[in-house]
Amino acid sequence: MLSDAPLPSVPPHVLGAIYAHARETYPDECCGFLIAPQGSPVIDEARPCVNEQNRYHARDPERFPRTAREAYYLGGKDLRFLLESVSGERPVKIIYHSHPDVGAYFSAEDTRAALGREPDDNAEPLYPVDHIVIDAQSDHVAEAKLFRWDDGQRSFMHVDTYAGERSAPSQ
Repeated sequence: MLSDAPLPSVPPHVLGAIYAHARETYPDECCGFLIAPQGSPVIDEARPCVNEQNRYHARDPERFPRTAREAYYLGGKDLRFLLESVSGERPVKIIYHSHPDVGAYFSAEDTRAALGREPDDNAEPLYPVDHIVIDAQSDHVAEAKLFRWDDGQRSFMHVDTYAGERSAPSQ
């Protein structure tokens, strides 16, 4: 059970990598995976994914009304990687994504995506992972927050906060 597992440890170099990804994709949302050895809470790899939201929105705007500015969508290769990793030696421990200009919170849409449906008393997360939401602003990353599914509350709860970067590093 994920709620019994220790909180993941996300070292500064991994946070730097996901913050850089959020800056690169701004004003669109970024998305990706944080990976660690099986049995270890220490994240040692960030794996950026491609946000396929704009592609799906262009194909079917009624079914996918949001653009990548407001949502993310993992493509088939990334989902396959996630599924295969769960039982492997280096599982995805965290799915991360950014919220451009609106803050680091786990939205109703984030909850629906993580559950694969509308929340109800029987809903369970699709994948045994935590989630990080990055507060990406035009000139910096304000912070990031970690969310974990809580069986008792039947929702994703904020369990940790990571300091942001006050300004983008100089090139």
